[in-house]
Amino acid sequence: MTQKDLLYLEDAIGHETNLVAIYEYYLEMLEDNNLKTFLKNEIKKHQNLKAKLLKTMEDVANE
Repeated sequence: MTQKDLLYLEDAIGHETNLVAIYEYYLEMLEDNNLKTFLKNEIKKHQNLKAKLLKTMEDVANE
C-alpha cells in the first residue's frame, strides 16, 4: 500500500469520526423517535466503517 493510500485511509477515518460526532450531537436534540432511530442506525453504520478502516490500517502496519 502506498503512502497516498495510507493518507486516504487516515482521512476517511477522520471523516467517519466527525460524522459520528455530528450525528450524536443532533441525536440529543431530536424528539421524533423515527428520526432518532434513523440516526442511531447511521451512527452504528459509520462506527462499523471506521472500525473496518482501522483494521485495514492495522493489517498494513503489521505486514
